[in-house]
Amino acid sequence: MPHITIKLYPGKTEEQKESLSKAIVSDIMEIMGNSEASVSVAFEEVEPEQWKEVYREEILPKMDSLYKKPGYNPL
Repeated sequence: MPHITIKLYPGKTEEQKESLSKAIVSDIMEIMGNSEASVSVAFEEVEPEQWKEVYREEILPKMDSLYKKPGYNPL
């Protein structure tokens, strides 16, 4: 705990994903006090034409609990 899932468009390199994953784990360890072994990070690639589904199903219903809200509305 915690497990972080990042949804993004395809096209980022494995090196970019690895770098972001390391930065996230480092920040969680520093800010939240978790051990490295307790953190997991996953990436799920979503095609641009499917992003409306992510927004409609995962972002919009949780808008009140988002600490960083998106600056766009694809609907």
